Amino acid sequence: MANLARMMFFSPEKRLANAINIFVITTLFYFFGASLRLIDELSLFWPLNAVLAAIFVRSPFLNRPIYYFLCYSAMILYDAFTTHWGWQSAIINLSNMMFIIIVARLLLRYSRTQDESNWALNAFNLFYACLIGAVLSSLLGSVGSTGPSSDYRQFLSLFADWFSEQFSTGVLMMPFLLMAKWPQWDKLPAFQLSKIYPLVAVIVSVMASVVIGGAGSLAFPLPALIWCAIRYPLPITALITFLTGGTEIILVANSIVVIHQNQPLMVTEMFSARLGIATMAICPLIVSVSVDAINRLIQQTSLRADYDYLTGVYSRSGLYEALKTKIPLKHLPKQKLCVMLLDIDYFKRINDSFGHECGDVVLASFAAQVRKVVGEDGLVARLGGEEFVVACSTCSEEKGLAIAEKIRQTIELTAFRYQQQSLFITVSIGLATATPEKQTLHDAFNSLLAEADKYLYLSKRNGRNQTSTSRITQQDMAASI
Repeated sequence: MANLARMMFFSPEKRLANAINIFVITTLFYFFGASLRLIDELSLFWPLNAVLAAIFVRSPFLNRPIYYFLCYSAMILYDAFTTHWGWQSAIINLSNMMFIIIVARLLLRYSRTQDESNWALNAFNLFYACLIGAVLSSLLGSVGSTGPSSDYRQFLSLFADWFSEQFSTGVLMMPFLLMAKWPQWDKLPAFQLSKIYPLVAVIVSVMASVVIGGAGSLAFPLPALIWCAIRYPLPITALITFLTGGTEIILVANSIVVIHQNQPLMVTEMFSARLGIATMAICPLIVSVSVDAINRLIQQTSLRADYDYLTGVYSRSGLYEALKTKIPLKHLPKQKLCVMLLDIDYFKRINDSFGHECGDVVLASFAAQVRKVVGEDGLVARLGGEEFVVACSTCSEEKGLAIAEKIRQTIELTAFRYQQQSLFITVSIGLATATPEKQTLHDAFNSLLAEADKYLYLSKRNGRNQTSTSRITQQDMAASI
């Protein structure tokens, strides 16, 4: 939401700038739509209403009578200098404002109960909002243009053309407008030829609709658009869908895609073509929304499987996955794999004395301190309860012992806060180190974990709050310092 607001220079504090920008944008898009007029007041494409509705949705602070009035004034002034409609201009442009306000208000009302990632991309709500806005604005515009004494057939023809244009333009344009944001060029993936295949398929299908013709040819791009929905991000899919639908409407209006051979294009056929194209455009958006939701669910499931929900460190399964990708990057030949098994001393007393909520706070704070000490040099995981493991690649066993001792000393000196109380804890550590040679990293880790468990038991038996390892004792380390 903020991206487009900044792009259009809209800000709650800059009211004068907002007013100027609203007036200029209305005039520019009014000019563009007027240049596409086919018959009298109606245009082949009228993007102004969709653009303004999207701006009012993405910048809710603009939904004030003064900004609505500025939009309406810009429309009236443009018609005053370029047409001779007189009072009809007031009715026609009032119908434009009706579509803008209704669609914006409906989407904003829905957004109060949904986060932006849901409401801005929800094709069904956009479909219904554009449908309601198009029906009401077209009724007002048709009645105002034809007058009460006109032939009902003229009214129906005008209403059908007006409604189909408003509805199709809104459905085609607004999904992209609601999701548009500045591209992050530094995060764009590397170009791959296979990535453009869905886009090529869309182009080929549109060309096939021109060659074959007939009403059914309008649906030719649908499979390719669904392919785009599966392969591309949602904003890209929305843009491709908008361009495809707009292209088809232009091709039908100019009889390049011929619906009936040897017959001129009828208003009812244009009405049907627009509605069919707009309805078709919803399908790839629904697929894209569904794919995006599935990807998010997979990501959340993966996070829950790979990370401990309480402490934020790796879970046991997540640690094994991380060993495949993160440790090998630093595990050079002759480097040693160090596995440290950590157990908080007398943790049960904390739960018994202060409650499990306090225990959870201590566990989360303990994990944060361990991660801070280890940094990027190793992996931290929670195996269960108050037991944690650290895996890192070091040049020597002494280096691994130094990391373990730094963890132990940091925990010993840290005051853990809970409800204005300071709690001090200690940790016992078992350390095992080896140089994986013929073993896989996974097998080496499992062997070292079992060995570290033995040394952890030794640390507890010898009085806790110490690190035990095979070759270098804690006393030797202190003496060397």
